[in-house]
Amino acid sequence: MPEWLIERGIGETRAALIDDGGIVEARIELENALAAASITKARLLDIGINGRNAVAIAEGGTEYLLPRGAPGATQGATLSIEVTREAIPGSEPWKRPLARTTDKPTQVAPSVAGRELPFPAPADELARSGWDDLVDEARTGAVAFAGGQLRISATPAMTLIDVDGYLGPNELAKVGAAEAAKAIRRLDIGGSVGIDLPTVAGKSDRQSVGDAIDAILPKPFERTAMNGFGFVQIVRPRTRPSLIELAQDRVAFEARALLRRAALEMAGAKRLVAHPAVIALLEKRRNWLDALSRQFGGTLSLRADAALPMSGGYAEKA
Repeated sequence: MPEWLIERGIGETRAALIDDGGIVEARIELENALAAASITKARLLDIGINGRNAVAIAEGGTEYLLPRGAPGATQGATLSIEVTREAIPGSEPWKRPLARTTDKPTQVAPSVAGRELPFPAPADELARSGWDDLVDEARTGAVAFAGGQLRISATPAMTLIDVDGYLGPNELAKVGAAEAAKAIRRLDIGGSVGIDLPTVAGKSDRQSVGDAIDAILPKPFERTAMNGFGFVQIVRPRTRPSLIELAQDRVAFEARALLRRAALEMAGAKRLVAHPAVIALLEKRRNWLDALSRQFGGTLSLRADAALPMSGGYAEKA
């Protein structure tokens, strides 16, 4: 029976839906990020233009874009806003998270419910289910399957999935569509998604491609039929960044991944060795380092190594 596993780490909470021993759905919730459906107080900074695109700043200092404006409110007024989409990291960091005005009382949206894992723990249940492979898929955008590979790219307009392989065109299109649907769910990809498949001539074969997606991807979503050029577009609700988009904030993504690896290694004094950019970020996050030190029960130091790739950080005995 499918089961959500919840792991509360440093800087993030990791959640994975496990079915038949593997991860079928996952998400990463960043610390201090208000999830969609949360309601908070905010001050109106800008009323926008023609009743649209107002800007409000919440009590924690995060600015939110209100696409529908703030009807009846004046600049500087305090109002309640409901978060509709978290901030999306990537190529447009200037984009604000989204919200709308509301009369509802302040609340924090509940996290996904599931079995809470002790962390750190002697047995790494998430890794046993494929968490490390999932993280690698997020950072590289490459997803291998029997007969081919997906290449996933997050753009400002949509997430694009290119399907390539050595199977025949009809079989590759059907298998690739199913694998793309699995990846969309596993990597928590929402919004507009384009899947580029091999061209399939027959109408029934194109219909089977759509059927393969429908059989795997849970509702709600909308999709187009596969066109004559092998392209399918899917639109899903988008309330938070996908794992692909989180990985685009590369330094923070790799810093948190390093902290997870280090917490699961030997106890005692440690030194974290990583790319200079990762070390620079960790030096600014003393609360993260203090939390890690408490977890493994020893002192902690840092060392930058420019020869390491961004994902190549490790812990060594100090």
